[in-house]
Amino acid sequence: MRIESVELRHVELPLVSPFTTSFSTQTRRHALVLRLDGTAADASGALASVTGWAECVALADPFYSPEYIDGCADVIKRYLLPTLYAAQDAGTDVTAETVGYLLRHIVGQPMAKSAVEMAVLDAQLRARGESLAHYFGAVRTSVPSGVSVGIMDTVPELLDAVAGYVEQGYVRIKLKIKPGWDLAPVRAVRERFGDELLLQVDANAAYTLVDAPLLRRLDAFNLLLIEQPLGEDDVFQHAQLAKLMTTPMCLDESITSAKSAADAISLGAVDVINIKPGRVGGYLEARRIHDLAKAHGKAVWCGGMLETGLGRAANAALAGLDGFTLPGDISASDRFYAQDITEPFVLRDGRIDIPQGPGIGVEPIPDVLASFTTGSEVLTPS
Repeated sequence: MRIESVELRHVELPLVSPFTTSFSTQTRRHALVLRLDGTAADASGALASVTGWAECVALADPFYSPEYIDGCADVIKRYLLPTLYAAQDAGTDVTAETVGYLLRHIVGQPMAKSAVEMAVLDAQLRARGESLAHYFGAVRTSVPSGVSVGIMDTVPELLDAVAGYVEQGYVRIKLKIKPGWDLAPVRAVRERFGDELLLQVDANAAYTLVDAPLLRRLDAFNLLLIEQPLGEDDVFQHAQLAKLMTTPMCLDESITSAKSAADAISLGAVDVINIKPGRVGGYLEARRIHDLAKAHGKAVWCGGMLETGLGRAANAALAGLDGFTLPGDISASDRFYAQDITEPFVLRDGRIDIPQGPGIGVEPIPDVLASFTTGSEVLTPS
């Protein structure tokens, strides 16, 4: 694999409705799309020109994680790509499998690193005609689809939204919660839709262990799990809370690597892991977390970051692995966007198809991508 250039393209897509969590409200998705052009070995071993695509899943502001889109673009431009360019000029074989190792001296920046690794991996797989699903070892061709429902102004508004998603065929509902918006909305949804509805909640680290008596009251609602109720660095406190609750404990922000997943499992802090490839530094690390969790009998599912079709395609391929036993946040494109930058993902019988073409199996529609672009820059080896 040889990288000849990488375009960093900033895009901005309006959401079909505001999406509110415990930490922010989003009305638009600011995304960073990477286009990598280079050469890679094809199925016969001959070098061929190839293009790879990726999406950086960081949000516009550093509220969910320390990373944010403009910061990721700067890190990619000033540190990540120059490191890879220098490595290949020195004769090192830059592949998706070596990207993480080559960038190891750059502290943190998992979402930026994940985007670069994905662009390399997509190009690498497209060159040899292999799908990402096949590369991962996916055991299914479609994945069950859940939907994440944000915090709303009123409970009736929430019930109407949930009813719409249930009618569309989503097989699992996740409710965002925060102090003051927890027991009442969960109770209302459970009473309206019954125990047959697969229901879980996500606090995005909005509570502390002092709130344990309140959180224990969620046990009455037969939830699939409670996701990240406490702070991302409160793994020990999650272990203490898990002892007090019957609802399975799921970690999201606390899981930043296979090592942190192993630590959480050892402490008894986690029953279920939400794997977000961007948060853990890439899809290869995400697969390692899957393998670790499976070996320890822990369930995993694939979370979402309001991805465009590029990130959604890669997430679907990952979720095709056999250890992903719970529905993830891989929803149809129209959950968030009236117009996606790729051909839309469509919900069919509660499931999303995994693209089977080379690489991630999708690519941006040129005119649509151009219409949402707010700026771009092409980076080449010096």
